[in-house]
Amino acid sequence: MSTQESVEHLAKQLREDKDFYFTYQSSIAMSFYDEYFKGWEREDVLKESKNIHGIANQAAKNFLDIFILNQ
Repeated sequence: MSTQESVEHLAKQLREDKDFYFTYQSSIAMSFYDEYFKGWEREDVLKESKNIHGIANQAAKNFLDIFILNQ
C-alpha cells in the first residue's frame, strides 16, 4: 500500500468510525495538553489553564476535520 493509499484509508476510517475518530482526537488533545503543562510550575500558566482541556480537544478536532476533509 502506498503512502497516499494509507492516508486515504486512514481518513476514510476517521470519517466513518466515530470511536476511532474520538481515539485520535483524544491522543492529539492530550499531546497538546501535556506540552502545555510542561510549564506548570509557572503561576501564569496555572492561572490561564482553566479552559485548556476544552481548547486542546477543540484543537484536535479542528486538525482531524481538516485532515479528513482534504482526503
